[in-house]
Amino acid sequence: MIPDAGHEARYRAIAADLAAKIRSGHYAPGEALPPQRELSAFYKVTLMTLRQALRQLSDERLIVQQPGRGTFVAPAHLAYQLDSLRSLVDDLRKQGHDVRTAVAGRAVRRAPARIAAELRLRPGDTALRLERVREFAGRPAVHQVSWVRRPVADQIRDRDFTAVSLYTALADAGVTVARASEVVRPGLLDPAAARHLHEPEGSPVLVSTRITYTFDATPMVSDHATILGSMMEIRTERAATGLSLTWGATS
Repeated sequence: MIPDAGHEARYRAIAADLAAKIRSGHYAPGEALPPQRELSAFYKVTLMTLRQALRQLSDERLIVQQPGRGTFVAPAHLAYQLDSLRSLVDDLRKQGHDVRTAVAGRAVRRAPARIAAELRLRPGDTALRLERVREFAGRPAVHQVSWVRRPVADQIRDRDFTAVSLYTALADAGVTVARASEVVRPGLLDPAAARHLHEPEGSPVLVSTRITYTFDATPMVSDHATILGSMMEIRTERAATGLSLTWGATS
């Protein structure tokens, strides 16, 4: 029961109590909360006060309200950190997520014109195309295609990329990664990625394109990752001498 107080204090106290229960696992991700009338009776407040508390939780992205169905704890989200130089899977595992990788394809192919330009290859040059699907919370969440320059690609081609990240494989081959240039933009799920992610074509996604460079400024890897918008959020930590962000219009 919430102690008697003013209207604002009551709904904020209810929101804080429910948030604590969600974060502690009392209500699990995806689980339905008790009906609103049951919650209002439990907290001894009106429906209007309870709904204000639920609105606050919704604004904090802790719950999802579905008309006609009820109120549910929001599913767990991957948090993609932008302030580090690690592979996507290393980022997520460092946060404690159980991320699984399936290799959908690997082959040395002639690099398309866009990839050849990004990797500074000559027309007709070949590179390793590595296609992977990342699974989180029991479902596919990320479709990723990486192109790797040769001859380094030949050294890592047969690595077990279900267990080893691409950056680790490069390090084992003696390649030191110095920096990466990455752009993340909103997009719509294309047919190829839709087949792997089991979502309808045209669903909202985040699209990450990243080029990774060695210390001598050689572009070593061109990455293209399609990330389900319902499964991941982007999180940054800003500091005076830390991450620099540039804002621009999408074309």
